[in-house]
Amino acid sequence: MSEIVDKPLPREFEMGIALSLILSVITCGLYNVYWNYQQFRAMNHLLSREEYKFWPWAFLALITCGLYHIYTEYRMGADLHLYMKQRGLEEVNPNMAVIGLLLSCLGLWIVADAIYQHELNRLCA
Repeated sequence: MSEIVDKPLPREFEMGIALSLILSVITCGLYNVYWNYQQFRAMNHLLSREEYKFWPWAFLALITCGLYHIYTEYRMGADLHLYMKQRGLEEVNPNMAVIGLLLSCLGLWIVADAIYQHELNRLCA
């Protein structure tokens, strides 16, 4: 796997995947909300626009019983894949968004978050 030369994310967006998974399980998903907040910040930084807004996401995910969260997981995977593809990163999985969508539909959104975090960590300086 080739190293990414252009590292557009500062280290503040790098998160330990194993620790985030463990804390998400131990806190019954509460830490996952914080993890999503951090991923939204990282994606907004990458895209140079306020695409992912935490409070509207939290509200809509709550009132739609998680359906909006599933949509957001898909959209984040699609945006992350597009960003990496535009920068010539060939090793990125072209099905990342679909994998995130399927995992989220199966209730495994923390696995989708781990996959996205792995890619975000690769982009950190």
